[in-house]
Amino acid sequence: MQRALVIIPTFNESENLPRLVPSVLSRDERLEILVVDDNSPDGTGRLAEEIAAAEPRVHVVHRAGKLGLGTAYIAGFKWGIERKYDILLEMDADFSHDPAHLPQFLEAVQDYDLVLGSRYLHGRVTVVNWPMGRLLLSYFANSYARWVTGLPIADATGGFKCFRRQVLEAIELDRVESNGYAFQIEMSFRAWKKGFRLGEIPIMFVDRDLGESTMSKKIVREAVWRVWRLRFLAATGRLDSRPALRA
Repeated sequence: MQRALVIIPTFNESENLPRLVPSVLSRDERLEILVVDDNSPDGTGRLAEEIAAAEPRVHVVHRAGKLGLGTAYIAGFKWGIERKYDILLEMDADFSHDPAHLPQFLEAVQDYDLVLGSRYLHGRVTVVNWPMGRLLLSYFANSYARWVTGLPIADATGGFKCFRRQVLEAIELDRVESNGYAFQIEMSFRAWKKGFRLGEIPIMFVDRDLGESTMSKKIVREAVWRVWRLRFLAATGRLDSRPALRA
């Protein structure tokens, strides 16, 4: 039986975590959870330890402080690779990613190497509770990222994703440079350039109702210029030192 690890970065998610954990674990018996907590002042890390003590399918990694989304996922990937999980998933802690989609990811990853949860698949926009300005920013940011990088996906910036372990083993994780939303673009781009199969499933994205958003102008600026660096690195053969796969 395949083992699947859902990696959930947290910072001040004490209100959401107790509701999220049982919702995730109930979707499939293969699912386990790794909480990567950035020393949350609200005690999320301590709460995660209490949950893990009562539930063997929950694990916790503590970090010294708020070090960013990308590095949290890298830490989670390394933890999961070391323990030989077959499938590793990214998921937000705030219920913007509906756990009900998890079985769809587990099914789709049998046919693809990386499965992305898309908010913009087949021309449909499936986002709830976003103001029009943020929706337009996200939509055009995706168009921009696809235009610059050539990524053949509808939603390049989404963070609900499912990897086969082999994809993450093939990518030199220590060379991943992005840390904000550009991290999602970079991971998909590196997997695509390696020759892995990318697939998408439609998801419903619902903006958080508890806690604070991590969106900032700095994160947006990083995404704007980072895609050009990815294109440059790929064009000059410096994206990765490991040989690419052949599709």
